[in-house]
Amino acid sequence: MVRGATIVAQARECDHGANAFCALEMVVVDRRYRTSRDLVRDEHRLLKHRGWSSANADTGEQRAADSPGHKWRVTYATAYGDLKGIDLGWIKRPRSIALALSQALFSRASAMSVMLEVGSA
Repeated sequence: MVRGATIVAQARECDHGANAFCALEMVVVDRRYRTSRDLVRDEHRLLKHRGWSSANADTGEQRAADSPGHKWRVTYATAYGDLKGIDLGWIKRPRSIALALSQALFSRASAMSVMLEVGSA
């Protein structure tokens, strides 16, 4: 995560179906940024600098990256981007995450949704 960012909400979400996985979902806020888009852009730059490779995200509003060795996968988006995806039924998030995203949006905080899960390796 970018230096100075704060996790304001987190939840563990597991899917026990045929392709079982668990993910850590978070809402990250950093009021030093003018916009959430700037926060997401710098997160992308930081991941790239640390050797993470770009990956396909679930929606056009999101970005995703795989860690070196593909041990971890992170998907992230602006608060607005993920709330839009939730509202349109493109993605699902725990209620606590959706509420924290809404709260950040209405308080005009620069915020992003982050989902960290075990990668393909």
